[in-house]
Amino acid sequence: MYYVANERNGKEITDPRINLAIETFLLKNVLLDEPVLLFYINEPSIIIGRNQNTIEEINTEYVEKNHIHIVRRLSGGGAVYHDFGNLSFCFIKKDDGNSFRDFGKFTEPVIHSLHKMGVEGAALIGRNDLVIDGQKFSGNAMYSKNGRMTAHGTLMFDSDIEAVVGALKVRKDKIESKGIKSIRSRVTNIRPYLSEEYQYMTTKEFRNKLLLTIFDVDSKEAIKEYKLTEQDWNEIEKISEEYFKNWDWNYGKSPKFELIRRHRFSIGSVEFQLNVENGRIQNVRIYGDFFGLGEISDVEEKLVGLKYEHEALEKLFDEIDIHKYFGKITKEELVNLIY
Repeated sequence: MYYVANERNGKEITDPRINLAIETFLLKNVLLDEPVLLFYINEPSIIIGRNQNTIEEINTEYVEKNHIHIVRRLSGGGAVYHDFGNLSFCFIKKDDGNSFRDFGKFTEPVIHSLHKMGVEGAALIGRNDLVIDGQKFSGNAMYSKNGRMTAHGTLMFDSDIEAVVGALKVRKDKIESKGIKSIRSRVTNIRPYLSEEYQYMTTKEFRNKLLLTIFDVDSKEAIKEYKLTEQDWNEIEKISEEYFKNWDWNYGKSPKFELIRRHRFSIGSVEFQLNVENGRIQNVRIYGDFFGLGEISDVEEKLVGLKYEHEALEKLFDEIDIHKYFGKITKEELVNLIY
């Protein structure tokens, strides 16, 4: 496995719009013979899931007042808050056809490392959450494209919990599905659970210790690295401008919708927003924190112009690989949700 340091001219990058571009560049352009590990620490920011409605996920007043970055990532899943007390990790590898949605495979090295640092209760539960004694400290997501995939997650080492609560809007149905009363009661930092010898580490020191533990070495010099070139950085800047610094990408444009159909399934939330004229679907957007392969816009395009009736929807979803786009959900569940 290779490690990539997100440093340019000796300076570490904390801009999420650049760090996500580094990850995207490594996924699409750096075809190494082994997996790649990337760590990054972002300035205060909210990272939105690929298929989420940004405005519905953030507390706009709080975000603007506190100058928090809003950036949409390529992967599905839910919105997460980043700050200097949060460490993000990312594994990039060839997609073997069996790893997408298998979060255990990619979080195991992190969990094992935390156990060695005294966090004995760290475990993966549900779809994609890492928890300590039932409290979440990490959310994870995946993205696959052209035979390559990335699996990435957050690690709340010493984040500002009040900022997490203030910046995000969490829907009532999501809270209820977790059997908890509030987001504040659901999340925790890692620091309090570390062994005494690690209690006074900074986030960067925590990252460095985690790095050595994952690679099972005594010094960073023993780790195989891929170093980003100036040509690489030029491509990273282009990716950042095209996606992560682009308002349309981060927030998106959409017409006003008349019909909103939303439900939380075992795969996560799925929401259809529709305009129907003369019995046919005219505009449609699909939102949610589900983990899909492919572009959800493919499904949206097929729905436009379709008769708004049960039979037509059933026929369409018979022709679509719904597990690819949404995960483990049935045709009947989707049809009943829309109609």
